[in-house]
Amino acid sequence: MNAEGYSLPDIEGFIFALECIISSLPRFGHRRAYYLIRLGKWRFNHYIQSGSKEQLDKSILHLVEAQLLSVKPTADSIELFHMLVKALFCRLDKFKQPEDVESCVKYLRYLRNQRCQLEVGVGIPHEYVTLILVRALDIRVELNTGYIKENIREMTTLYRELLNSNISGSVLESHLLSLTNTVWETLDILPMEEVLDSLIECFREANVHFPYSDCFSSTLAHLLAIRFKKNDSISDSEEAITILKKILTFPSDLPQDHRSQFQDAALAEIAEISYRRFSVFHMPEYLEEAIFHLRVYLRSASRDHPHRPNLSKRLAYLTEQRKREFGVEEGRYRDPDVFKLPSLSSLAASITDPDSSISDEQWDQHDRALTSMMHTNDIAEIEESVKYCHLVLASIHCVPSLEHRDHVSLYAVLGSLLFRAFRRTGKLDCIDESIAVLHDGLKTYDTPKDRFTLAYAALMSLSARISLHRREEDVDEMFQLYASITSDDTHMIPSQRFSFLNGWVVEALIFGHPSVVDAFENLFNVMQDTLSYAPTLESQHHRLVSMRLGFQDLPLCYASYQISKGQPIKAIETLERGRALLWSEMRDFRTSTDQLRAVNPTLAAEFEAINRDLEQVTMSMAPCGNMETECVKVEDSWTTDPFGHLVAKQRQVLDDRNKLISRIRALPNFGNFLEPPSFDALRSAAVHGPVIIINHCKWRCHLLVLFRDSLALIPTTHDFYRLAIELGDRLVDARKHHRLESKEYGRALRSVLQSLYELVGKPVIEVLGKMKIPEQSRVWWCPTSVFCQLPLHAMGPIPSDDGVTRYFSDLYIPSYTPSLSALIASRKPQAEGQTFQKPSILLVAQPESLKHAIPEICTIQCLTTTVTSLISKNATPSSVVEGLRHHQFSHFICHGKLEQGKPFNASFKLSGGKQLTLLEIVRSQPQSKID
Repeated sequence: MNAEGYSLPDIEGFIFALECIISSLPRFGHRRAYYLIRLGKWRFNHYIQSGSKEQLDKSILHLVEAQLLSVKPTADSIELFHMLVKALFCRLDKFKQPEDVESCVKYLRYLRNQRCQLEVGVGIPHEYVTLILVRALDIRVELNTGYIKENIREMTTLYRELLNSNISGSVLESHLLSLTNTVWETLDILPMEEVLDSLIECFREANVHFPYSDCFSSTLAHLLAIRFKKNDSISDSEEAITILKKILTFPSDLPQDHRSQFQDAALAEIAEISYRRFSVFHMPEYLEEAIFHLRVYLRSASRDHPHRPNLSKRLAYLTEQRKREFGVEEGRYRDPDVFKLPSLSSLAASITDPDSSISDEQWDQHDRALTSMMHTNDIAEIEESVKYCHLVLASIHCVPSLEHRDHVSLYAVLGSLLFRAFRRTGKLDCIDESIAVLHDGLKTYDTPKDRFTLAYAALMSLSARISLHRREEDVDEMFQLYASITSDDTHMIPSQRFSFLNGWVVEALIFGHPSVVDAFENLFNVMQDTLSYAPTLESQHHRLVSMRLGFQDLPLCYASYQISKGQPIKAIETLERGRALLWSEMRDFRTSTDQLRAVNPTLAAEFEAINRDLEQVTMSMAPCGNMETECVKVEDSWTTDPFGHLVAKQRQVLDDRNKLISRIRALPNFGNFLEPPSFDALRSAAVHGPVIIINHCKWRCHLLVLFRDSLALIPTTHDFYRLAIELGDRLVDARKHHRLESKEYGRALRSVLQSLYELVGKPVIEVLGKMKIPEQSRVWWCPTSVFCQLPLHAMGPIPSDDGVTRYFSDLYIPSYTPSLSALIASRKPQAEGQTFQKPSILLVAQPESLKHAIPEICTIQCLTTTVTSLISKNATPSSVVEGLRHHQFSHFICHGKLEQGKPFNASFKLSGGKQLTLLEIVRSQPQSKID
């Protein structure tokens, strides 16, 4: 019935006439149904013009009565049902009456099942009914009448059906926007874990149909970000970032007033995802990407943007991480008051109100508050923070917005706050409550990431309580937590894993716990990851220096433990694994591929090429400049600063190399390719003379002498560790305060050499005598720790019957090796087909600074081989580096300088006092073996 052209008075006249007719008809009969339908239509038309809810209500009543009077379904009855549903939906859409929702949804589902009669008999498209049903379900979710999960799933199924239909794009887009609004408005109450997948698939299809819709793109990206946060799926994070970057269709440093709200939100979302990705996976390339995206966001976002404070803190944290891990110095981004604790009383009142929904800004304030709590040491702020955390935790099951939120960080922060309260006040109930809170969190959350966060916090509190009470149950739980965290420790960067495992080792040794072997092995496995985490030799050097005590002590302690258990052979393997760590990795770049080439020339060529690429990256210099402002343009896209670009390149090459090594190890007889050498392989180091290994460990020191066919263990005194450190300190102190040619330094050196003989030389010479090693035989020192800076070759004087003063080098011909593997490698031909000609020697000498240099120079120059001499002014750093590249052996006669705690800064003093450091020598990729 077309009401166009009729005024309200006309319509009211028709309504009056129809009411008179109906009043004269019997209560039942098809004629009454006919006039009721006409009356319902005119009342609906009245509502359309007047907006009168009364007319709409009466229209629905008339149509319902007419429907009840219909005897059997016909085309007319389907049309009547459609009219009723249309009126019901209008009332639902306009007035949001909850009682209309169920009827409307039920009737629309029925109409969808009458597709043929609707389209053929009445001429109503099936898609039209589907659109109304989707909107009704949308309102159902909005009114929160229940069945949210089922409604969302049905809506996404229907929208995906519509996306593959012939419906008008503009009509479908407007309805999809309604779903988008629903998703954003109900994020706090949606059971995301149950509807997330269906929502993502729906918006993926919407993104294909409407590729230029920022609204659909940002919604899909946000849903992917939510799933990434829940499942740690790297593919979700990458897809989300790709979508968000498409929204940013112009450079990110344009003025704020030229940016859309979606682009501003996209910058913040990318920064959040990048930070989360690094927090989960701790890969160096993710660290660089997170720093870059946070900087981009903070340069463009307004000062009062709600996300700004939290992201500013994260950037400050990441740049500090970068400095600590790689030694990269830069100006860190700082916002004023970035770590200031917000007002907790008002925030608690707003987010624990069961009758209100929590806004994004309030969630940001909550997250910001938790982060700030981790930086406060003020006891008043700690106590206020504890009250806040207790209040929020107590409200979780009372406030819908809180119930569906992840509160792992809340438990972890509260446990840490209580631990700090104990440290500040000494109150024992604080430490007990801290452990209880963290236990509750561990019972509530069971994903690996969550358990790691909570267990890591619990370990601190447990260790504190153990130091007070030493309860057996606490000790057992502590080691259980260590083991559980280690089983999935991907949520720590390698240096954190190393520090954590080092703590496990120390505790296990103190308590004599049987897990000590597992702790040591886990720690060894992470050592290489800790070094290769940094992209260049220079940054690896920084990590080695910053963690030198752990790296130095681990193999020594493990070897000492193994010796105490009667396993000296395993101890030698352990010392080799640890001591040769950095050097063996660099040697692996030039690993001989002769055997591999004979079996698989293609793999050998690939391995050599990828080693060259990785060596080039590792030996490169870290870029200089302003890391905060520089970026690299690659293929018309903006990426990280120069150091970040270097990190990304190293990680890609390293990943490709590891995959290639796996392929090589799959070949027959190549299962141990690049694996640490066994003792059977290491003992060949003593083929040409014994190797004396000194294990300087604070738990117990040992001297081991490796012979061709045997191994001797020399016991040491209980004060061996302390005395060795004193000797090293005495020598270093003398070098600092006196010239090398001074009498004071000479006296100090003689005293050190005499004490060193008593401590090490005497027992070693006795063992060499018992094993019938003749004098003037070659022996090799393989020192560790402080002994690397002590002149073992010059120990003495050695008492003799003939009264002649002798030193160790008068009895034996000593040399040094950093590791057994290095000594073995030095005896191998350097290239396939190498002849057995005498090797060339590079002689570097500074006779002006050494009294007895001239005779030594003459001795080297008289050798029957090619000798290139760089003496006095000719011995510059550049000429020596060039010479090292073209000679197989080199002999230095000059002063050296050791930097305590900085092994790569050790240097030779050349012409004009210029220094040639070990780092420069390694970076020059020398061919020489230095003597």
